[in-house]
Amino acid sequence: MNPVSWITIKVVSSRWEAELMEQILAGHEIPSRIIQVGASGCFLAGETALQVLSPDRWTALLLLSPKEEELEPDDEP
Repeated sequence: MNPVSWITIKVVSSRWEAELMEQILAGHEIPSRIIQVGASGCFLAGETALQVLSPDRWTALLLLSPKEEELEPDDEP
């Protein structure tokens, strides 16, 4: 049997951002979890990692990547 492991795909500075990405993934039936990685005195602050199961890694990264139009510079003056 091949074990499936959790892979960190994003590390963000705020927990709410990780929760938003988690909801996007849940909408596509991709299981994920949030791990607090930075020490913080506030539950909503500090570095937070978003993890998915290894078979879902690339799909999750594509879903959370910026649109192609957002990556191109504006051609207008």
